[in-house]
Amino acid sequence: MVEPKGVGRYSVDTATPGTGLTQSEVALRVAAGQTNAVIVRTSRTLAEIVRANVLTLFNALLGGLLLAILATGRWQNGLFGLVIVANSGLGIVQEVRAKRVLDRLAVLNVPTARVVRDGRLASVVLGAVVLDDLLEVRAGDQVSADGLVLTSEDLEIDESLLTGEAEPVPKAPGTLVRSGSIVVAGSGRYQATAVGAEAYATRLAADARRFTLVHSELGAGTNLILRWISLGLLVVGPLLLWSQLRSADNHGWQDAVTGTVAGLVGMVPEGLLLLTSLAFVVATVALARQQVLVQELPAVEGLARVDVVCLDKTGTLTYGDTAFQELIPLGPTPVGEVEQALGLVASSDSANSTAAALARAFPPPTWSAVAAIPFSSARKWSAVETATEGTWVLGAPEMVLPEARDPSEQAARETADGLAERGSRVLLLARTRSGLLRDGPAGSALPPHLQPVALVVLAERVREDAAETLAFFLAQGVSLKVVSGDNPRTVGAVARSVGLPGADEPVDARTLPEDLASLADVLEQHTVFGRVSPHQKRAVVAALQSRGHVVAMTGDGVNDALALKDADIGIAMGNGSPATRAVAQIVLLDGQFARLPAVVAEGRRVIANIERAASLFLIKNTYSLVLALITVSTLSAFPLAPIQLTMISTLTIGVPGFFLALAPNTQRYVPGFVKRVLRFAVPIGVVTALAAYAGYRVTRLLDPGPGVAEGRTTATFVILIVSLWSVGVLARPLSRWKLALVSALAGLAAAVAAVPAIGRTAFLLTTTPLDLAVAGVVGIGGVVFVEVTHRAVTALTGGSHPAPPSSDQRAVSGPSTATGQAATRSSAELTEPSA
Repeated sequence: MVEPKGVGRYSVDTATPGTGLTQSEVALRVAAGQTNAVIVRTSRTLAEIVRANVLTLFNALLGGLLLAILATGRWQNGLFGLVIVANSGLGIVQEVRAKRVLDRLAVLNVPTARVVRDGRLASVVLGAVVLDDLLEVRAGDQVSADGLVLTSEDLEIDESLLTGEAEPVPKAPGTLVRSGSIVVAGSGRYQATAVGAEAYATRLAADARRFTLVHSELGAGTNLILRWISLGLLVVGPLLLWSQLRSADNHGWQDAVTGTVAGLVGMVPEGLLLLTSLAFVVATVALARQQVLVQELPAVEGLARVDVVCLDKTGTLTYGDTAFQELIPLGPTPVGEVEQALGLVASSDSANSTAAALARAFPPPTWSAVAAIPFSSARKWSAVETATEGTWVLGAPEMVLPEARDPSEQAARETADGLAERGSRVLLLARTRSGLLRDGPAGSALPPHLQPVALVVLAERVREDAAETLAFFLAQGVSLKVVSGDNPRTVGAVARSVGLPGADEPVDARTLPEDLASLADVLEQHTVFGRVSPHQKRAVVAALQSRGHVVAMTGDGVNDALALKDADIGIAMGNGSPATRAVAQIVLLDGQFARLPAVVAEGRRVIANIERAASLFLIKNTYSLVLALITVSTLSAFPLAPIQLTMISTLTIGVPGFFLALAPNTQRYVPGFVKRVLRFAVPIGVVTALAAYAGYRVTRLLDPGPGVAEGRTTATFVILIVSLWSVGVLARPLSRWKLALVSALAGLAAAVAAVPAIGRTAFLLTTTPLDLAVAGVVGIGGVVFVEVTHRAVTALTGGSHPAPPSSDQRAVSGPSTATGQAATRSSAELTEPSA
């Protein structure tokens, strides 16, 4: 063997021997950097975290405004600068916490590969594979590096993730395998010819674990809002400065700068972008502590939008630990021969879970196989050929005997159907004197003249929490579809046992139409489907998506991997195949299906949190913009000081935003985030601005003296009254704790008005009886207009405000109670960005 040239490049004259590389050869390749290792980061570096949270557009704008205020010498009005420190510090702390949790959790899901070295088979982490390593693959594995097949035991590989071709490809010695493809049947060994960053599977695994704030509707909507606001600042800012310099109400450049800064600070949504990012981060960390690994952050949002969940029976409704239960002879074949045949089938297909169960039940065979066909999800049978005892086929009864022609075959099928009706998993063992046929991929044709010999009854344990979990989804308006490769009768019986509606009418997937529109019609009418092939699972997902459904797919086997990849949200069990875990967006590390309600609750809470916060921010941005336009057109002083806006933001955005984020939310998210937020915030923001300016102007008219401070006092309390009412509207339905929250905020506002040391000294408020009286009258009028405006907009649009009205409801006592506890517990860890 010559020196390999370049990292990940293959240049050899001879194949790696069957004993694999030696440790010294491995060490040479490691020293040369010729490994499968890539830089896999589950999070950003500390420097990147600090830079992303400090060097932002709005921090720069607020920093510039802070310098301008400090130049005036009026330090009180510069307290909004603490927002920069609070938001940046919060973002850094929360993301560092997320980094530590996700880095630790990613280790639990690290992929491994089987390599032959020094003649021994060993399991190593994916990054430890080196160029020219001899790797062994079995059914359920994902190929970890490009390579050349050296040995093949009926190896079949699905390359549809790479090529889009649905049919498995047989791999004989001398053919190439590509990283990222999935082994669906058989086993084999191949020599790695391309490793490192060039290996597709390595890139896929790295991307799946990487911590990124990737695209989502909420993120995109928030960014769109921020772009509009940025444009408004560019247009309004210079005009506001010009008006303040020209205003007769201002005395000197200090007053003009103070008024300009107040208007611009009010238009800056300083915490909105941070909140959107942190909401996903905190949800991900909270779920990680429940052994749920979120591999793509928008999956949290996506699960809240899901309206159809497709379930695989095995590993989801059941534990997936198949066990032998009973052997039922069907003919004169001695039981000893049957046991020998079953033991031989098991030993010839050790990667299959059913074969593993049979291997535990039957002794090692004394027979030897001269040829074998491994089990595949598409065929649903496996076979072995012996030199003297004929050929034995084990598989689904309706696949092994597709046409029951004589009484013995009919009796076998009827017995199998009866067992399946009870929920048992049934296999048929058949025998023929003919050899295996090789006219299909890896021997896909059944041998002729099969005679039924015995029925093998297998048992699966139904998960104790399956019924409760399904009831949760049904109560939340989420449709459930069970798509399984097992006998429809068996699947229907299991579905009935967990209380799934429609389980009495299971559908045999072999009768399903291939046309997506027709398939979608069937899916709308039925719930349980059996004998579903991997290709059909993908078709089921596509058909549901074609009708506008948001589809989640759960599974643990290699036959589920492609459907998980196609679904809007793919959910893999932690004990599932490596290929399934690699393509899923969410991995339930402990394999507990009952974790999903908590995941859904977390997603819905996050979305409600972001919508509420965005609405609160935009109300402030709207009334600040409208007030700025009014002052530009009237050449009057801006009716608020920066320190007064800081107090208003704290009492009407920061504090209520934090507490409202604690409430769980059980309503499925509906697209239209930006429209809903604007529909709620803009009318209320306009009303708030008009009420504030009216209060400001009335006070100036009633007090014809200098009057700016008095007018600002009135405007401040008008905004507090109207904004606190808006918080109450946003928090509906009002439970006790929400009423207590709004009352406490109103009490703090009253304390500012009642205690001169607070109002006059800290917030530059005059708090005279005239100011407060005008504020009370105008504020109540503003409240009436807010209520009327909100109800009118809601009636005209047929919509609702961004906080869905079911946030305090519990639809199902079991899962929903646990869900609410989980959501509240994780929410307690969320610290809202400062307003």
